[in-house]
Amino acid sequence: MMNVWLLLFLALIAANLPWLSERVFFIFLPKNGIKPAWIRFLEWLLLYFIVGFIALGLESKLYGSTHSRDWEFYVITLCLFMIGAFPGFIYRNEFRKHLRHK
Repeated sequence: MMNVWLLLFLALIAANLPWLSERVFFIFLPKNGIKPAWIRFLEWLLLYFIVGFIALGLESKLYGSTHSRDWEFYVITLCLFMIGAFPGFIYRNEFRKHLRHK
């Protein structure tokens, strides 16, 4: 049961990382210092797949095999990952503007 909570915590952190860092793929600083939005979404999608592969590996290790899934499962997990990214997205696009003006 602890593995499930750890995986959910990891997914929540990973979903918010692209909006909290100005580095491209967490390594390179952009030339103008501001990371474009399309790179943020690309990083977010890459992190979705990384967390998904970690979850598949964890399931395989705990149960010996993985269950078959249809497309609905992946759409739901993508939507949940999107909802998990909401705090970082709001902080980056709305809340930081208000903090700078004060």
